[in-house]
Amino acid sequence: MIQPRTLKGFRDYLPQAMLPREALMQTAREVYRSYGFAPIDTPALEYLEILAGKGSDETDKQLYKFTDAGGREVGMRFDLTVPLARFSAQYAQELGLPFKRYHIAPVWRGENTQRGRYREFIQCDFDTIGTESVASDIETALVIHDLLTQIGFGGQFTLQVNHRGVLNGVLESLGLLDQSTHVLRAIDKLAKIGPEKVAAEMQSTAGATAEQADKVLAFAALSGTNDQVLEQLAPMVEGSEVGQAGLARLTEVLAGISAAGVDPARVKLDVSIARGLDYYTGMIYETTLAQLPDIGSVASGGRYDNLAQMFTKQRLPGIGASLGLDRLLSAMEELGLLPEVRTPAEVFVPLFNAELLGPLLKLAADLRAAGLKVELYGEPKKLGKQLQYADKRGHRVAVIAGPDEIAAGQCQVKNLSDGSSETVAQSEAAAKITKILSEANAGE
Repeated sequence: MIQPRTLKGFRDYLPQAMLPREALMQTAREVYRSYGFAPIDTPALEYLEILAGKGSDETDKQLYKFTDAGGREVGMRFDLTVPLARFSAQYAQELGLPFKRYHIAPVWRGENTQRGRYREFIQCDFDTIGTESVASDIETALVIHDLLTQIGFGGQFTLQVNHRGVLNGVLESLGLLDQSTHVLRAIDKLAKIGPEKVAAEMQSTAGATAEQADKVLAFAALSGTNDQVLEQLAPMVEGSEVGQAGLARLTEVLAGISAAGVDPARVKLDVSIARGLDYYTGMIYETTLAQLPDIGSVASGGRYDNLAQMFTKQRLPGIGASLGLDRLLSAMEELGLLPEVRTPAEVFVPLFNAELLGPLLKLAADLRAAGLKVELYGEPKKLGKQLQYADKRGHRVAVIAGPDEIAAGQCQVKNLSDGSSETVAQSEAAAKITKILSEANAGE
């Protein structure tokens, strides 16, 4: 016999994991749509030349690639942004600009597994293509904020922002601009490996001197209120056109976020975040949870104005971000925020005996027609056994109708959370159930 098992870095999702996963994806869809983002989809496989060299040396190493049956070199997408750049270049005239899209789909990276991270995972992306406006930079931050709020984290998260132009301006003043890719990749590991190892990496990969590395680390350690950090940055980018432009954009974005009514405590200017992907050119965003800061960013992204030019001569600047769905689910599980539910159906209808199957099928159909999700048990068993099943699955209400209730056109509506029950006419059952569910949801 073949041993049933999954590949390392991959996982199966049982209903109790998949139900909250789908709920998060639906929340993301609703938030994205509320800002006017439209759905698209692209193939899991792309020509290898589309993907290779577009992220970083690390993502190139992690890329799943092979020669297909037609002799073509292909790869599995490692994110949804590079396929979007190809997609935008291919359909720009048909789509019209600016184009706002969201895309919720799996991606694959052959990386070392870690807490909340697998080799196959879902990204929930939203992007705006075809504009360099500060409004789109601000809106990206607002979508991230609304997304985490709607998911239920309220004030328990921090949206960190920075600008690649500011980073490049500082590197220019230190004579390290030509090595910015290596320096930024090193800075991006600061929280993971610490300043000493980051300094050593800058010296080994970027050729930085110990003094230059120390100055970069001093820059990355800037702290204070957003206004205080902006004030400290001004002399650091003086004389650098790209640095001053980045600082001006940062100032505008922070002012715009505040003007939209976001609590200033939710947004932090953090000059240490760099984002490891090479294609970022402007604003960058990361989001951490107050209760689990060490799990890493659960929603991140940035501006990438030059990515699409690899596929077209038309200028197609872009900006967007992605919800780290599986990492966020791992965090919510650790924090005890996921309900113990194994079924999407709130209502359970037990089957007393085979002769009642027809009437109970009709009762269940009527409840579904009223907008309720209903599971009818498939075989007659003792009522206690069926209710144990309902409790284990997470049903919230049982509708019980034996021979006497069926004959009288009635049913018993039982609240499974507190054990209370009431006999009502079958025509009134849907309203009674809806009231129970509404009161329970209001109390959660």
